[in-house]
Amino acid sequence: MSFLHKFLIMAPAACLLAQTPPAPTPAPAAPPATAPAAAPRPATPIPPGLLAPAPAAKPVEVPPDKVVFKAGSETLTRKQFDDLVEGLPDNEKAAVRGPMRTRFADFLVQVLILSDEAKRRKLDETTAYKVQSMLSDDRVLAGLVVEQLRASTKVDEADARKYYDEHKDSYVQIKARHILISTKGSNAPVKAGAKELTDEEALAKANELRKRILAGEDFAAVAKAESNDSSNAANGGLLPPFGHGAMVPSFEQAALKLKPGEISEPVKTPFGYHLIKLEEISTKPFEEVRPEIERQLAPQAVQKALDDMTKDKFLDPAYFPPAPPTPPRPPMMPRPVPQQAPAPAKPVAAPATPQPATPASPPQK
Repeated sequence: MSFLHKFLIMAPAACLLAQTPPAPTPAPAAPPATAPAAAPRPATPIPPGLLAPAPAAKPVEVPPDKVVFKAGSETLTRKQFDDLVEGLPDNEKAAVRGPMRTRFADFLVQVLILSDEAKRRKLDETTAYKVQSMLSDDRVLAGLVVEQLRASTKVDEADARKYYDEHKDSYVQIKARHILISTKGSNAPVKAGAKELTDEEALAKANELRKRILAGEDFAAVAKAESNDSSNAANGGLLPPFGHGAMVPSFEQAALKLKPGEISEPVKTPFGYHLIKLEEISTKPFEEVRPEIERQLAPQAVQKALDDMTKDKFLDPAYFPPAPPTPPRPPMMPRPVPQQAPAPAKPVAAPATPQPATPASPPQK
């Protein structure tokens, strides 16, 4: 088996080694603080440039035919070592060519010397070696095929358009303004110096503001004066364009029911009550979202190609019964809720309560 062949088989181990960070070096203890001594004046003048920092060392140029590696029965020139590195996966080449080159070489030394020792002990004649070597070889080849499929498989335009037509709601873009009247204990604070409103008081105020707007007042002016959403009140309540799933469901559903220019009834969210004015609603064109759709569908296209390659397989059901289902993952343990002062001696674990983000737009999921 060639050196490169053996290396490619053990590449996953090399990857782990290349990604292992070096052990941290302990910082030297700080010297005791003393008053700085006055620098002695030189007895003779110092030539200009003598105290300038030394220039950075240039990398040593090694001739391609020079032997740079010896381990066991293997000897490699610089070019042979570079060719070996070229066979690595792309995400490992940079590390091995740079700061991890020596560590990688040390790893190869250990593997190759142990490999020679295994041959001396005739372990390469055992069934275990022959089976595992065959499977390792096939695994490398299979991985290369998958990489090639990922690079070359294209999503048909017809499939992409079909996905677009079936998921058009996902590409809706909404432009809207809103006025937020927050309620006592909600996730949005009131303006400085303003009174916190109960749920009933906030609803009554939202209805009052809606009547004023319908009577002719400018929505943007009312939002600037009354909205508790400090992130966009100064802009007349104008929100950045948002799409499906960007807002809490009640806000999104209310906005989608409006026609451009219409004002919603008060809409309740965890932040309080909103008045929404729809400015514009549109759908992103297919050509704009096509790259995104192709990225979503590419894994399915690759999997289909792999399924087509293996469709003629045969497994005797008498000998290969159906595999048991994969057991579900255990649920995550609840995280303790941080306690405000005073903290108990032993914090009690409680499920964390999800908190919607303060709206830079209305409440985000």
